[in-house]
Amino acid sequence: MQRFRHAARVRFVFLMPIVGVLLLGFFWFFSQPKPTQAVAGLPATRTQTLSPVLSPQVPASNTPDILIGWNDLGMHCMNESFANLAVLPPYNTLWAQLIQPGATPKIITVGATIQYSFVDNTYSAGKTNFWQYAAQLFPGSPSATQPNIGLKGAGLAGNMGAASDHFIIEGVPLTPYRDSAPAPGPADWYPYQLAHLVAKDSVTGQVLAETTTVAPVSTEMRCDTCHADGMQDGIATGNVETNILTFHDRNEGTNLMGSRPVLCASCHGSNALGLPGNPNLPNLSLAMHRRHAEETSNCYLCHPGQQTQCLRGVMFQKGLTCTTCHGGMAQVADPNRRPWIDLPRCGNCHAPQFAENPGKRYRDSVGHGGLYCESCHGSTHAILPSTQPNDNIQNIALQGHAGTLSDCRVCHGVVPSGPGPHGIFGTLFSGGLYLPFVKR
Repeated sequence: MQRFRHAARVRFVFLMPIVGVLLLGFFWFFSQPKPTQAVAGLPATRTQTLSPVLSPQVPASNTPDILIGWNDLGMHCMNESFANLAVLPPYNTLWAQLIQPGATPKIITVGATIQYSFVDNTYSAGKTNFWQYAAQLFPGSPSATQPNIGLKGAGLAGNMGAASDHFIIEGVPLTPYRDSAPAPGPADWYPYQLAHLVAKDSVTGQVLAETTTVAPVSTEMRCDTCHADGMQDGIATGNVETNILTFHDRNEGTNLMGSRPVLCASCHGSNALGLPGNPNLPNLSLAMHRRHAEETSNCYLCHPGQQTQCLRGVMFQKGLTCTTCHGGMAQVADPNRRPWIDLPRCGNCHAPQFAENPGKRYRDSVGHGGLYCESCHGSTHAILPSTQPNDNIQNIALQGHAGTLSDCRVCHGVVPSGPGPHGIFGTLFSGGLYLPFVKR
C-alpha cells in the first residue's frame, strides 16, 4: 500500500508541470485575437469578396531559405480618375528579406535575385486613366511615356532591387482591380491584392524560396459625401472633382478649373511624393486636415475607407481607432507636424523593448537578427493577425497559424535557449507554439 502511494505521488509530481504548461498554452491560444474577429460598436469589415487567393508557395520545411515580404504602409491610396485632379498616383512599394535558416540565421542580399509579380493582376493601363494624364501630372517621369510603368520605372512584374539588408521595389503602379474583374468602380474593388515573390540563385536560377504577401491599394476616397452636386455653395458641375476645383477657385482665387488636370502637391507640398510645393502655402496634409476638421471627424470619409476598412490589424480588434494613435483632426493639422515623418510610435504605449529604433519610424526599424519589425509583425494598420484573410496567408504558410511570426523554428529550426525578440524566451510544447514570457 505504501509503495502504491509513493508511485501515485511521483506520478502526480511529474504530471503537474505538464498540465500547467498545457493550461497556460490553452489560455494563451484562445486569448489571441482571431483573424476575422469583429469589435462591438465598430464597423464590420467586408471580407466576403476578399477571400484568399493562394498562389504557389514553398513550405518552409522544403526549402533551404525563408522569404518574407511585406508592404511598407499597410495601404496605398490612389485616385480613381486623374482627368481633373490627382492627390496620389498608383504607387505601391514592397520589401522583402531572404533568410538562410540555422542556429544563427543569416540575411542574404548577395547572390540571390527576387522576382515579383501579382496574382491575377498583370496590367494597369485601362483599369485606370492615369497614363492618359501622366505626362501633364508628372512630366519627365517614366510614366509619362510608358503605359503600365510607375513613376520610378517599376512595372507589374520584374526584379526587386537589393539593398544592404533587404530587397525593395518602389512605385509599382498597382490598381485595386484584378485581370478577371477589371472594370473601374466599387463593384470590382479588390484592395488586398497579392504579390508573389520568388527568390532565385543569381547564377543557377534555382528557386530558393517563395512567398505570397499583400500589396494593398485602394481608390476609396469618399469626396462625394460632402462635395456632390449642390452640397457646397450650390456648386453643381456634374462631377465631384470639378465641384471641388470650382469650390477652391471660388474661395481661394485660383484658376484650377482652367488648369486641369491638377496635381494637388504641385502647390501644397507632400512628403509622400517628395514634392516641396509652394513654401508660402500649407503642405497638403495640413491644408486638408485643417480645412476638414471643421466639417468631420470621420477619417474614413477620405482615407480608405468605409468599404476598404484599412485599419484592420490586432489593435483594431482590441478596440483602438485611428484617433487612438494619430489624435483627432486638429492634432493631425498641427502646423509643426511633419507629415509622413512625425508618426505614432510603438514606444508611446508599449514597454521600451518594443519601441522603434531611435529616430526611425516603425517601418524603418529593425530588431531581432536584423529583421525589420514589419517582417514579423506586419505593416502599419495591419499588425498581425488581420481581419483580412489575405494579410494572414504568409505567416500561416510559414508557421501554420496567423499572427506575429513567433515560431522560432521557422528561422532557427529549433527553439533556442536564450532570449529572442524583445527579450522574450520561447517555450515549446505540443503543437510547437511559441509562448511569450516578457522579461521587463
